[in-house]
Amino acid sequence: MVGDRRPLYNVVRGNESLLLIDSKLASSERPGSRELLMCIAVVIPAYNEAGNIGRLIEETIAAVPEATLQEVIVVDDASDDGTGAETKALLSRHQQLRYLRHGKRSGQSAALRSGVIAATAPVIATMDGDGQNDPGDIMRLVSRLGPNGREPALVNGLREGRKAKGSRKAASRFANWIRDKVLDDGCPDTGCGLKVYRRDDYLRLPYFTSMHRYLPALFIIYGHEIAYEPVNDRPRLKGASKYTNLGRALVGLYDLVGVSWLRKRTTFPPITEHLSGADAGDEKARASQAKVGTSSK
Repeated sequence: MVGDRRPLYNVVRGNESLLLIDSKLASSERPGSRELLMCIAVVIPAYNEAGNIGRLIEETIAAVPEATLQEVIVVDDASDDGTGAETKALLSRHQQLRYLRHGKRSGQSAALRSGVIAATAPVIATMDGDGQNDPGDIMRLVSRLGPNGREPALVNGLREGRKAKGSRKAASRFANWIRDKVLDDGCPDTGCGLKVYRRDDYLRLPYFTSMHRYLPALFIIYGHEIAYEPVNDRPRLKGASKYTNLGRALVGLYDLVGVSWLRKRTTFPPITEHLSGADAGDEKARASQAKVGTSSK
């Protein structure tokens, strides 16, 4: 907070990161003040989150209006604790709840993709299964998503007052710094699990393990605008993190090279669709807004 003003973070097409302070946000743009016509699916990847996942499901269903919440999809990445039983116990109570389980452990990015593919709603909200993301923030992110296919196509949470250990926060800051130096994506917090985006736009992105850490960069590479919204960060109540600082760093550096290559090799040529075979003077043309990526030679 800056005085009584709330910071609004945005990234524009030129990959320039801006911090905007709006002290007089119009009432028509306040979250919850305008009717949201889009239905959403909340996708929650989970691995060994017994004691956290049930509470998170209940909070999510309570926080998102019934008219907006089409489904909550929990993707169990082959947990060997009570995650599955805890989730399945709620299926009969909540008709919006769906439970998917991987046959073998495949990682967070795979779990997210499985959930997005299974989703029937056009807009996806994602959260980590450990309960540190606050479902009460979802609708604020949804309210900032571009309506009817307009930009921004991704709204990324920015964790305020992080509850992680000092070493983990330092590692995260370093990872964000080196990633931004290489990819120039202007993202202050790519590790926040709370994100909102359009399902179709996500499914057009190239899939690889750990891609969830690079979604802001990938959306920008594919021609989209993204926005940032401050969100709450809560302490983990049960269990422990599945990542170590060293393991995350080694995988992150390996993937960073690949995403950097993809950024340099992806181009979007302007496309014109000709609607008539008449003379040039009478010819009508329409510029297609479809984003088609090709690799340069």
